[in-house]
Amino acid sequence: MLELTSTAAIAAVLGSVGTAVANEAGKAAWESAGGLVRRIVGREVRAPRGRDELDSVAQQVHDALRHNPALAQAWTAFARSAPRPGGPNRVPALHASTRFFTDRDSERKALSAEAFRKADGRPRVAVLHGPQGIGTSALAIHWACTQLGRFPDGQLYADLRGTGSTPGADPAAVLRLLLQQFGIPAAEIPPRPDDRQALLRACTADRRLLIVLDHARSAAQILPVLTSEPGVFVVVAARHPLPGLDAGGIPVGPLADKDARRLLTQVAKAGNVPLDRAAVPAVLARCEGSPFALRAAVARLIARHWRQDAAPGGDAARTAVADGIRDLGPDAARALRLLAQRDWPAIGVPMAAATLVVDEPTAERVLGELADSHLLESATNGTYTAPGTYSMRPLTREYAATQALREDGIEAAEEAVRRAVRWCVAFAEPASKAALRAGWRLGDPEPPAQDGVRYADAGEALSALRDQLGNLLQAVVTAEELRDADAVFRLNQALWPVQLKMGCHDELLPALRAGVRATEAHDPGSREAARMHTLLGLNLTELDRGAEAQSAFTTAARIEEAAGHTRGHATAVESLGLLRLREWRYREAYDCFEAADRILDGVTADGEGSADLPRARALLECHRGRALRGLGRWAEAEARLQSALTFFRGTHEAYNTARTLTDLAETFEESGRAADALPLIDEAIAALANEQAHYPLVRLRAARVRCEGSAGE
Repeated sequence: MLELTSTAAIAAVLGSVGTAVANEAGKAAWESAGGLVRRIVGREVRAPRGRDELDSVAQQVHDALRHNPALAQAWTAFARSAPRPGGPNRVPALHASTRFFTDRDSERKALSAEAFRKADGRPRVAVLHGPQGIGTSALAIHWACTQLGRFPDGQLYADLRGTGSTPGADPAAVLRLLLQQFGIPAAEIPPRPDDRQALLRACTADRRLLIVLDHARSAAQILPVLTSEPGVFVVVAARHPLPGLDAGGIPVGPLADKDARRLLTQVAKAGNVPLDRAAVPAVLARCEGSPFALRAAVARLIARHWRQDAAPGGDAARTAVADGIRDLGPDAARALRLLAQRDWPAIGVPMAAATLVVDEPTAERVLGELADSHLLESATNGTYTAPGTYSMRPLTREYAATQALREDGIEAAEEAVRRAVRWCVAFAEPASKAALRAGWRLGDPEPPAQDGVRYADAGEALSALRDQLGNLLQAVVTAEELRDADAVFRLNQALWPVQLKMGCHDELLPALRAGVRATEAHDPGSREAARMHTLLGLNLTELDRGAEAQSAFTTAARIEEAAGHTRGHATAVESLGLLRLREWRYREAYDCFEAADRILDGVTADGEGSADLPRARALLECHRGRALRGLGRWAEAEARLQSALTFFRGTHEAYNTARTLTDLAETFEESGRAADALPLIDEAIAALANEQAHYPLVRLRAARVRCEGSAGE
């Protein structure tokens, strides 16, 4: 006990719980820690931010525990059960290398020299750099696949091109991508970049790992990943050397003529394509040693589109794209030009059909033709291939988009983009409604369901939203560029279930900021602008950016009050109360919830949000119960939570029933009634069976482990 109540041990527990606050278990533990610290110290203590404040709180707790054995015992029990950030699982191997790989002996030797040099404290990192289509990514993956025995603890891969709303993944997103490959759920990844970096270093400690970072754009993306751990080697694939990164640069140039000939022959043989020996020199000259161009040339040979008189084009990859586009049928060529207007991460048949104004069988045929011509490639969703969807290489997109201006005209190209955005809105709103059937939405949009779209349950709808997230985020940015504030707002509002149930906070943040900009530019005093501030504030709360979140909520409340929008005003004040809970300011949180309840008195019987009024008050009861629990007023907390639970059980709202059961179970646990908490936890887990609500389930499973331990003592 003495060890767990030392100043250093208390600081370590608080720091660990603070790092784990990304998930529901961590958030609950953080609130519980605040209530316990308040009881121990005898007054309100603000949640610490930064190492100095954390050490100060730890010292206050330590000093108080020295004179109170009962509270020391309570702290010890909390410290033993407090959640820690998830640990690493075994990392899988990379996806398979390309079937045909030729030469690159000198580059592979350079990689091996850096990977296996004598350890001296410097990070092991190499940057493969070369123009598009030259094969830097293929080289990194092929070399990795030949070195499985050297890295027995696994190989990680991250594509740093971003999610569709940003030109490249930011450093925090890169860390998230890698941590997820250690088996750490998104809901358990810390919100702060420095905590993510510390967790990644813990995951890589004493392990022999290879990390491949593909399509890197800057040193800033790479630096947080680097470690002095001697068993970790980082391979970066980029177009150019990365200034600011102290790494071994390995230039990747064109294949030698003999190797290019060998690759062409191998790919042609695999495709059962007879090569005309007389044509081979012209093909090799035009492809200029580019593996991408050589493979694309075989596709044209299959279609008998190769021109004997074709001359070298000066940029092999660009020439290959131009040749491939020239040889397309008119429908496929037009489709490529119009789909290339934005960087859609995962182009599927329904989206293509809507963008091109064709039926789905035609869209499927056209996409297949583009893929066969190497102008589209299978899309990836994180680290796996997303079936039935395609993405476009940047070079192809740039070339085709420019052609569209000449062939189709600016108006036609822009209208295709608008159709794609409209499809995203039409997809997102019904899926959002199915993923979160209850709840208040501004304007309560009831769009007609897309033909053939039916969701078996909320979980299936939520998964559909998550699978389309890259396209939806790109649609938000695109709609802002088109000055379509309505589409920006509707897309952001439709993505609320993803944020609520699955997290994805750093992925959603750029879209939410775009939503604030677009709605304020359209009308800064509108209800839409206020709602965007509230949604942004909720996201910032989860990312532990309290000052920004407070500013967003107070701005939302001011706009809503001035606009006379009572329902939105109450929501903004309620959201501020949720932030206060996170900050251990339980009295202020309770006052916010009381104020929100009074504001709701102004909702008229036929006013906006009136139908949702009983549910809104039940949620406030639940929040007040949490605040009272933090104040140590357990009987009052139980009464509030029981009232909310009765409502949600009566309306058969699975998600909020489970959330309220969780809060009530944790109140029982903290007040010494762990055995009473267990059946509530089991009921909550059962209620979430078909919700795909990863965030709350993490919290419930952790609570069950704690309560089983306490009940058995």
